[in-house]
Amino acid sequence: MSVFRSSRPVVRDRGFRVALMTIVFVVGVAAPVPAVGAVERDAVTAGGEKAYPSTGAAKSFWLHLNSTPVSDVMAAVEAKRHEYVVLNAWEGDLLRKLKASNPAVQVFVYKDLSSTRSYACRAGVDDRFLPAGIGYCVANRDHPEWFLTGPNGNRFEYSGYAGHWQMDVGNRAYQDAWATNVVTEAKATGFDGVFMDNALFPCDAYHPGVCPVKYPTDAEFQNAYKSMLANIKGRFADAGLTTIGNLSNARLHGDVWNAYTEHLDGGFDEWWLVFDRNNMLPEYDRGWSKQVAEISSGEARGKITWVQPHFTSGDEQQMRYAMASYYMVVGTRSAIAEMGVTDGYGDPTARSAMYAWRLGSAPETYRAIGTNLFRRDFACGVALVNANPTGAAPVRVPLGGTFVDEAGAAVTSVSLGGTSGAVLRKPCP
Repeated sequence: MSVFRSSRPVVRDRGFRVALMTIVFVVGVAAPVPAVGAVERDAVTAGGEKAYPSTGAAKSFWLHLNSTPVSDVMAAVEAKRHEYVVLNAWEGDLLRKLKASNPAVQVFVYKDLSSTRSYACRAGVDDRFLPAGIGYCVANRDHPEWFLTGPNGNRFEYSGYAGHWQMDVGNRAYQDAWATNVVTEAKATGFDGVFMDNALFPCDAYHPGVCPVKYPTDAEFQNAYKSMLANIKGRFADAGLTTIGNLSNARLHGDVWNAYTEHLDGGFDEWWLVFDRNNMLPEYDRGWSKQVAEISSGEARGKITWVQPHFTSGDEQQMRYAMASYYMVVGTRSAIAEMGVTDGYGDPTARSAMYAWRLGSAPETYRAIGTNLFRRDFACGVALVNANPTGAAPVRVPLGGTFVDEAGAAVTSVSLGGTSGAVLRKPCP
């Protein structure tokens, strides 16, 4: 049996370190947060699309990638709680249990776009079910040209991830073989879609400071990924498989979120707004609005968006900031799931009571009501976000009526400090 090993680089924010499980390195520094100013603007999506409707309801997903045991009871419960579940290729039995409990749940298979795994090659034979689309044994024997190399001519093994070897996603033969293998396996097992991990942006991802000889710049590296996604798009569509790419840290690299998802059915942001207890993303040119635009752009373009804030269950400020920000742009296709532990993709994480709330319709997305202060009105509630930096002075916001707060108290105004939010309810008309 293969064992899943996560391999996703994480840029938290503005010089915070990149966490790769047991090793830490710096891959980039974003611009500093500007001083709070008086600039206000209407909310727009990343591509300037028109506003879209929302039902004011949260959706969720579950990434079960660490092969932890799942009881029949857990499978039955989680199949009904989530719209989307991601499993490893070898978890076909769990897939069938989930579908038996809820035929509508969409179940995806995990596949890495960027690497092949030598730990899944034994005695010259690749495992039957792989975490990648290409087996190491086959590639090493028949297609050594598919391995990316550095200036010294050596192949790239991911720093901190033994047995992960970076492949040439711009090679058309690699693209074709990857798609053929993944489509064939996913359809045979009965998956609804494919979760494509490691759609990368910097050319030195997983080997900081050293880029592949073939792709010496970020632009060339990104073009290789766009080439692959564009080439394989039709094959997955023809097979009826939904595609979601892991586009972590897209906010730091221009408009790559839209450029990559143009060839996908949606994207996943693994580190969204809340990175840990002491690190929440405020507004600046690559901050709050950049990440919420991932959802709004996706909704407006008919794309699925999954977002994952990182905080411990029960941490009220982090939970409210993330959930209120999500409600600012939620439509009908996006989903959110908090993560308490980095790469804790085993048992499902706790989820806020807000997932069960129904705020009703909202014909428009959020609007600015102050400096980095945002509001979105629903038929049955309101969401508010103060996206100024943590520690900024609280702002009192009159609500224009009586609402019920997260604790169940009736309120006519709320006080919001920097990087905080509120989701409030009222009786539906």
